This record gives sequence, structure tokens and C-alpha cells, in this order.
Amino acid sequence: MAPRPSPTARRRRLAAALRQLREEHNLSCADAGKAVGWSESKISRIETGRVGIQQPDLERLLDLYQVTGDTRAGLLTLARQATYRGWWRSYSDALPTWFENFVGLEDGAKSLSTYQNQLVLGLMQTQEYAAAVIRAAQPTATADEIERQVAARTTRQALLTTPSPLQVWAIFDEAVLRRQVGGPAAMHAQLNRIQEVAAFPNVTVQVLPFDAGAHASMGTSFELLHFPEPGDTPIVYIEDQTTSQHLETPIDVERYTLVFDHLRASALSPQRSAEFIDQVARTMT
Repeated sequence: MAPRPSPTARRRRLAAALRQLREEHNLSCADAGKAVGWSESKISRIETGRVGIQQPDLERLLDLYQVTGDTRAGLLTLARQATYRGWWRSYSDALPTWFENFVGLEDGAKSLSTYQNQLVLGLMQTQEYAAAVIRAAQPTATADEIERQVAARTTRQALLTTPSPLQVWAIFDEAVLRRQVGGPAAMHAQLNRIQEVAAFPNVTVQVLPFDAGAHASMGTSFELLHFPEPGDTPIVYIEDQTTSQHLETPIDVERYTLVFDHLRASALSPQRSAEFIDQVARTMT
């Protein structure tokens, strides 16, 4: 299946290509910036994907790195595609900037592996559950603001049912299932929704029960994104109340991949997890 055309993922791919070209020419960010009349920080911001790059500026860099032919044409096309407006831009009033970037990366990912220790994954949340979470985290938010954030969260969920759906492997701590977010009736509906999504061919759900004891990710939820293009390195995403981290170094990705493998081995099997969720749901009627 063809990858989904996320402009955020393409901007990241372009940034990585430009960094590789600079390094192949044995130039530092300062050297490259001086050669084209820019600051070192501008080169750095472009290469980390924090800012986009206009075509004239891109052509100056490609001239510096002596890029011609099909490679040059491909990078110019990639730059144009990176400027396309993703659906999440329509919700810029409802999404923090740091989270908007993650949504763009998620939109272009091939697979998502996640461990959640407190909350149902946003891609599986019901509207009532999502609204309760937002109200608790943002007590001063207006009804309209909550509605916009819920709408954005609901729109994200289309990733699970597109012609090229996101492959999701989610491990939920038992606490996620037991915490009555929105009350028993809302939580009952939420647990049923998890079961519905878990039946999708592209989704696997496991439960890590309390009696599994200590495990490899105590206190830390995380998401691990893999991308369809071979040159796109995986990303580990971690967030707190006001910020997020995107970990991309091989050692970080390897560490969290190993942690996820340990969690997967410690959790109940998908079939046993479905039975467990049913048991918990029956207590919330």
C-alpha cells in the first residue's frame, strides 16, 4: 500500500537529506551557512525540521552541495510536498504547537507501538472519554474549546480506517481500564470501543495487569513511530503537561524498542486481553 502523504514527514525527510549532503561535503553548519550567507542557526533549524525552506533557498543549498539531475528534482519535489496543508492545520487553535508536529508525523507513519499507563490512546478514545480527559487537564477551557479539541482527536482516528491504515500495537496498563474517566457509563462505552478497534486487522491490543508486577516502563508512557521510507528513522514520542520529546538517536530508539518488547512479553495475550477487558467492562454498568 502507498504511504500516506504527510507534509510533516516529508519536511523531516528533506531535512535529513540536506544534513546528509552537508556532511558528505565535510562542512559544518557554520561552514555551510557562511557559504550561502546565512547564520549557522538557520542551517541547524532547517536540518532539524524546525522550520521549512523556500525553493530559492533550497536551490542555493543544492548548488553548494553540487546536487543535479534526478536527485535535485526529487528534493525540489519533496520540498513542494512539504508545504502542503495537512488536515491538522485546520485545528491549530485546538492543538498545541508541540503536539501539532507529532500529529503530522503520526499521519505519515507506517506503524505505532505504544505503552499507555494512565490514558486510553487518543486514536481509540470515545468523544465522551476525550471530553472528560480535556476537562480534567484544562479546568478553565470553555465548552467550545473542548468541542474543538475533541473534534481534532476524532479526526485523527481516521488513520485507523484509511486504505493504508496505521498499524497499531497498543499495550494498556490495567490502571487505564480501571480508572473511571467520565463515570462508569462513559467508561463502559470506552472499553467497548477499545474492543471494537482491537478487532481491526491493523490493530493489536494487550493489557499489562497489576499482577505482572514491576516492568520495564514504570511510570512512563511512550509512542514509537516507524515510517514507510527506508531513510526515515523511527521516533520515540514522550509528552507531559506542557511539552514533548522526540527521541531519534539510534541508542534511544533501540532502548525503547527493547522496552516495548519486554512489555509485550509481560502483557496478556491479545485474546486473553480481550477477555480481561470484557471482565472489567461488566463491572461498569
